[in-house]
Amino acid sequence: MNKHRTAWAASALLALSLALTSCGSDTGSGSDTGDGSAGALSHIHGVGAFQGTLYVATHNGVYTPGPDGRPVLVGTRRDDFMGFTVTTRGSFLASGHPAPGGDGPADLGLIESTDRGATWTTRSLAGEVDFHALDTAAGAAADSTVYGYDATNGRLRASADGVTWEDRAELRALDIAASPAAPGTVLATTERGVVRSTDGGRTFGAPASPRLVAYVSWAAPDALFGVDPQGVLLRSTDAGGTWSRVGTVPGGAPQALTAVDSRRVLAATRDGVYESADGGRTFVRRMAVTTGGDGH
Repeated sequence: MNKHRTAWAASALLALSLALTSCGSDTGSGSDTGDGSAGALSHIHGVGAFQGTLYVATHNGVYTPGPDGRPVLVGTRRDDFMGFTVTTRGSFLASGHPAPGGDGPADLGLIESTDRGATWTTRSLAGEVDFHALDTAAGAAADSTVYGYDATNGRLRASADGVTWEDRAELRALDIAASPAAPGTVLATTERGVVRSTDGGRTFGAPASPRLVAYVSWAAPDALFGVDPQGVLLRSTDAGGTWSRVGTVPGGAPQALTAVDSRRVLAATRDGVYESADGGRTFVRRMAVTTGGDGH
């Protein structure tokens, strides 16, 4: 392995270790204030969009940009939102840990918001699971399968209704993505590369490509996006078999990636939440990010 690949591998392994370690003991290191009017965010765990509005899931709640670009807290919950995804019908699915001093269990299980993050309802697995990654097939029906990477137990889980779950393959992963065309096809990013399952996550094959990718998001059958540990944005048209370089997300050290469609791409890095309107060739910073001492 050459020096460049060695550096990639080290970065990927570090990211995996961070993702599989709970943030519950950290009180946050950004400039978030109690009223949500902070100058910058910290500890980004997920990004999403619905009807043109950007949402950012963090260690201290879900935020959206205000008129001046400063983060505004959505709702009142300041939980540590780990896994986070916005479904095509506009529901927010999330997991993680309650805010310090909360009365609930240490692991939130699966929670859902149907009012864009204003309020949340527990769907399942409270006190049992901390999903560090969640996804549903883009464009699928309302009853499409929900996939979650259970970081508590190191396995993929799947549910048809968000309530009853099946255990799938055991693996050590950072991110997952479900195919928008074939709901049984799921990708997972690992320290060995991107691995693929075609049986709903029950089994995964060897990496189809040696390229190391940190985060993945599947916007359309021919628009699978990935970002490597150095912030290089990649695109695959063959379900992760091969990757082509599209551009570079500014800021380095990616923390989250979501492709809303084949042109709109959202990415969080060390210094900002960025948006591209041209398939990842260029990016504009939408919100500032401060980095804590642990690299988040």
